This record gives sequence, C-alpha cells and structure tokens, in this order.
Amino acid sequence: MATPTGQSLTGNFAGEKASGYLYPAILAANTIGSGIVTTHENIKYKLNVRNLATTGFLANATCDFTSTGEVALSDVVLEPKELQVNIELCKANFRTQWESLEMRGAITGQEIPASFQEFFIQKNLELIAKDFEVAVWQGTTGAGSFEGLEAKLAANAGVIDVNNSGTPLSAANIIAELGKVVAAIPNEVYVADDFKIIIPISAAKFYIAAQAALGYLDKFHVGKTELNFQGIDLVVANGLSNNKMVAARTSDLHFGTNVLTDLAEVRVIDMAETDGSDNVRFVARMTGGTQVTNGSNIVYYVA
Repeated sequence: MATPTGQSLTGNFAGEKASGYLYPAILAANTIGSGIVTTHENIKYKLNVRNLATTGFLANATCDFTSTGEVALSDVVLEPKELQVNIELCKANFRTQWESLEMRGAITGQEIPASFQEFFIQKNLELIAKDFEVAVWQGTTGAGSFEGLEAKLAANAGVIDVNNSGTPLSAANIIAELGKVVAAIPNEVYVADDFKIIIPISAAKFYIAAQAALGYLDKFHVGKTELNFQGIDLVVANGLSNNKMVAARTSDLHFGTNVLTDLAEVRVIDMAETDGSDNVRFVARMTGGTQVTNGSNIVYYVA
C-alpha cells in the first residue's frame, strides 16, 4: 500500500535550517549553554585561537615615539572533528504517547501527527546534548568523540597541576581541597571577572553537605547553600569527571563547532516509502572540538 500524501515524515534540514535544531541542542549541554567555556560557532575547518602576552609597556615620557614593551603573539589550533548520529526507531513505540484521534487510518498507512517530527527530532537532540556535554570534558580522540578539555589540560605543560595523591573528594575534605586550588591560582587572574572554579556534580554535593555540617547561615540542612568559595564562584559542569576541578577564565577554555555553517545537517527519513517498514531514521552531522589558551593561568586539580 502506498503511503497517502502528507503521511511521510521525511525532511532534510541543512545549513541555516539545520542550525535551528543543532544549535539549541548543543547549547543545551550545560558547559556550553551556561557560558563556562567560550564557544566558537562558525568553524568550517579550523580556527587559530590567539594568545596575547605583553610586558613592560610603561616608560618615562619623551617627545619622541619610542616603542615600549613587548607583545608576544602565539596561537593554538582548534580543529573540530566531524561527527554523525544515526538512529532508527519504530513509530509503534510512540503511538501510545499521542491521542488516538491524532492517529487515523490503517496501521500500514497510519497518518502521523505533524508534531511527531518535532517530537522525534527533539528526543534525539536531547541525546546529542548529553553526549556533547560529556565529550567537552571527557572526550577522547577515539571513535564517536573529540578530545575534551581534561585531555587538553593534562597535556599542556603550562597548566598548574594540583594533585591529591589519589584520595577521592568527599564531604570531609572538599573544603581543604578547594583551598589547595585557590592557593595555586595566579594573582593576575584571581581578580578577573570571568574567573571561576569549575567542579563536577559530585563535588557540588560534597560542598553543600560540608556547608550544612558547618551550620551554613545557622540553617544547617535547610535552605540552599550558595556555591562560591572564599568569594570565587563555583560553577557546576555536568560533564566534568568526578574528583577533578578546574580554576580558569572562560576566555581560556574553548569549544568550537560548525552548527551555523552550511556543513551542519539534520535529516528525518520515514522508511515506509522505501522498505515498507514502520521505522523512522534520524541522521545528524555536526562537528565539535576543544582547546585551551594561556595554560599558565589555569589550575587543574586531579584527586
């Protein structure tokens, strides 16, 4: 039986149209959407991220122009990796989630609500956001991922390493370990507006428990504990590994993607017209990558 007109879910979205789906999905990743990192949205191939270091600008005034100080320019390459998502689902698994009056016709040629395509896309984009959040921090160069910030920080010789000799974070030691991170922060970035300490969910729970035990605002276990440590914002990154913390400026942690270029793509393919099955395929293509700058201004804590 031929699929009646208007029943096919097939749709292609590329470039600007695809960005309407992929961009919100990637922003839904906690680290990216919360502005914990600097996001570069329009990278077709690679981006040279500039480092600028200056010294000795002040000098005694004279009538002539005499160059003072030194400007050291360097750069690191942010090259997003091409990724794809291929998912196939059976429409029958979703029929019970829609009112019966919206699903008319015979089983083999059933009319699918127009909103099903949006529903189907949204569910898959939620999975993409979850995977991107983890990849931004824990990603590797292996299949189905890109090298995350944890690997970049570990490989950067300039990054200030703080190690706790393998002792896991806990409610009993979280305050002392945060103190080690603060002690290692360079003075020149300590007062920067975009400087913060980034912690995983587990560390946030330990810190709240420790504050409650200390009787935070005399409330103990009642009320919400403010997430800052000695005046420095504590920011939770859902994808950051347990027992790790990062103290850095937003401007030194970078994520790059192509979601606003013509290379991004989302497809929904109803297989009913192709093989007579009840399956719907979701295909998405995008890129992702990370990079760090000014490693000597970043503290990387590993328990």
